[in-house]
Amino acid sequence: MPNEKTIHTEVGSYISTLLRNHFGKGPTSVFVTVKPPFITIHLRGFLSPPEKILLKQQEHRRVLETRDLLMNQLVVDIKLDLWEISKVDIEDVYADWNLDDQTGMILAVMTDKSPADDFEWDSVIQVESVLEEVEEASRKAQKTPEKTDLYWLNNRTLLIERTGIFVEIEKELIRGGFIEELKLVKRPLERRLLLQTRIEAILKQPISAVFLDWNFITDKGYTLLLLEPAK
Repeated sequence: MPNEKTIHTEVGSYISTLLRNHFGKGPTSVFVTVKPPFITIHLRGFLSPPEKILLKQQEHRRVLETRDLLMNQLVVDIKLDLWEISKVDIEDVYADWNLDDQTGMILAVMTDKSPADDFEWDSVIQVESVLEEVEEASRKAQKTPEKTDLYWLNNRTLLIERTGIFVEIEKELIRGGFIEELKLVKRPLERRLLLQTRIEAILKQPISAVFLDWNFITDKGYTLLLLEPAK
């Protein structure tokens, strides 16, 4: 893998150009975190003029659907281009947006995975308590995951990986081709339930943003919590 600082700069520049070429406007700022096996790309100031018009007309759903469709088409290009930049194989790419805040998150997951146990946590954090809160929120939304892993990427970023989360009705919707509809319903529900947990109190850091996305084929979901600095 090339120098980490170089990767941050090149990935940020690449994503800005990619979004500008396909959405008509790039983000005003891009923050890249590289913590194998993950690359997170946090976008700010990302909303095109046509999208602003649609949002004024309360067409949030249409904007999200369009973004999801475009990102689905760009996944193959992103995987190839990130290989050129970082020389790592990317297994999958996830994305989520907060239209009101004009922010977004793109998550690239490398093929070679590091166990969650390899990630260091602040010694004062009660990791098991965080895990219990995450699983309780998941249970309220659908069911307790078959497996939940927590990755402390840095002191302001917690990544949650859940496997085996979909209930039978969700699996039927997936088989019936209603993935986009399911995604649009699940995001606000799971976001709300997570914000109702004790995670902020356990971490002693407020949650500033929650981003979620899923692989509906492999029955896996990723949630990324952005945290305010500890007081």
